[in-house]
Amino acid sequence: MAALPEAPLLITAELEPEAFARLDGLRRRYFPPERNVIPAHVSLFHHLPAHEQDAVEAALEVVTERPAPTLRFTKLRSLGRGMAVDVEAPGLAPVHRELTRAYAEWLTPQDRQSFRPHVTLMNKATLEEAKAALAELGAGWSAFDSHAPALLLWRYLGGPWESVRRFPFTGRAG
Repeated sequence: MAALPEAPLLITAELEPEAFARLDGLRRRYFPPERNVIPAHVSLFHHLPAHEQDAVEAALEVVTERPAPTLRFTKLRSLGRGMAVDVEAPGLAPVHRELTRAYAEWLTPQDRQSFRPHVTLMNKATLEEAKAALAELGAGWSAFDSHAPALLLWRYLGGPWESVRRFPFTGRAG
């Protein structure tokens, strides 16, 4: 699918393969299939201007010079008509703060909100479906640890996303 040049940009933290397989499998299981057009992800920014792609990429190159941040997938949380797993990511918070400063003039109200990393496993379901899914998954849920090997830049295509570029954490800065 060819993207329009003005399609907005998004930034997510890449999930290492084992965590991705687990969380994307849960997303495929619980998310309404007709609405599940993107993979499991941890969003950092939802809407950056396409015409600033060079500046967006330059800031991503700088922040990924640090070591890969650890991620702890902690507890499930209700989203009303869905559910998510909260992510403790003390190493990702400073990355988000630095990028927030770099992108300050372009941020939408959604991207100005406080950073609460999570992975949405279900959304836009009925209240009854969401409550049942949360109870079912919650019965056997236990927290687990992982890391984010890279940041991913995407282009929003009105539902699905198109991969633009991967920015691996290099550890060069610390």
